Order: sequence, then C-alpha cells, then structure tokens
Amino acid sequence: MPIVAPSFLAADFLHLDKACEMVNQSEAEWFHLDVMDGRFVPNISFGIPVISAIRKTTTKVCDVHLMIEEPEKYAEAFKAAGADVLTVHAEACKHLHRNLQQIKDLGMKAGIALNPQTPISMIDEVLAGADLVCIMTVNPGFGGQKFIHSMLKKVESLKESIIKKGTNTLIEIDGGVTLDNAADLVRAGADVLVAGNTVFAANDPMAVIAALKAIR
Repeated sequence: MPIVAPSFLAADFLHLDKACEMVNQSEAEWFHLDVMDGRFVPNISFGIPVISAIRKTTTKVCDVHLMIEEPEKYAEAFKAAGADVLTVHAEACKHLHRNLQQIKDLGMKAGIALNPQTPISMIDEVLAGADLVCIMTVNPGFGGQKFIHSMLKKVESLKESIIKKGTNTLIEIDGGVTLDNAADLVRAGADVLVAGNTVFAANDPMAVIAALKAIR
C-alpha cells in the first residue's frame, strides 16, 4: 500500500484548520507542504510561518518540498518549523551531496526532487544518501496540471536503480496523481503518492484518500 500525502497547495487557504482536521482523520500518513519562492518556479506559495502553524495541528509526517533557490540557507528554519522530511531540487543545488548531509545532520529525512526533464542519472552518485526521491510528473510551480505519462518509465528506471544499489530510498510522485493513474504508478515502483486537487477538490476527500491508500 502506498503512503498517501495530500498536497496542501490545493487546500482552501481560508480554512486550513479544516483541511488539517480532515487529513488527520483520514488514512493519509503524510502532510505534503510545497514551498515556492517565485525564483526557482514562477509562483509563490507559503513558507515557514504557515508550516509552523500546520505542524501544531498534527503528529503525522510533515513532508516539506522546497521549490526554492539556495535551500541550504533555510534548512535549519524548516527543521525548527517542524519538517520531518525536507526535499530539495537537484536542479537548485550546486552541491547536492552537501545539501543532503546538511538535512540529515539536522535530524530530518533528506529528499531529492527531479523535474520532468532531469534524468535520474544526474543523482546516481548521491542516491545512496537520499531517503526519498520525488519524481515530478508535472512541471513544478502550479497545482492542477495534467500528469505527464512518459514519467512512468522514469519511475520504473529509478526503481531498478534503487534495487540495484540496495538502498531503502522511497519514490514519491508529485503532480497529476489521480485515481485513474495511481495503480500504474504503484506498479511502476511508487511508494508515496502526493495528491492535491484529487483530494481537496473531491466531494468526499477522505474517501478518495482511502481509495488511494487501498491501491496494491
């Protein structure tokens, strides 16, 4: 069964308390929190104060995805805000190995995110140091985009590499995850499904989460 991580980028920001309560009561294990700086991606979302507030509402895993330049400058602040998993983009890090080590030294799980055009070969030498690899299946920056189907082969290739290297790295899928493609993603090797509009725009979000969680 996959880990389900509802993406709060798709939540109603006027009622984040209700969104937190719903996810807490659901079968989802993780809160997925997207941070955008308007530089690495053409959008600005939310930051440390919002994550600190959300952290107070839950004991579930806070999975923080940094779509920002120079993430090393803010790693300590996100740890203080309550991040359990901190994911940085390979494309934004000049010294990715150092970034991962910094995150681990701060006591968080370290993740690497890859944009659709970035090959997994880019992270081959640091894969063993990653607790998670986030495969972007849309172009990062905005919610509600359609899933890029060619990313399925990328997930399969990453799974093969993880098995070959014998690491315990989780594969996370972020972008366009729906009830229609989730099973294909899990079969390809996905361990964590990030779902935004699929969950928060649903008439019964908890039922959607339960359906995603039930996928084998």
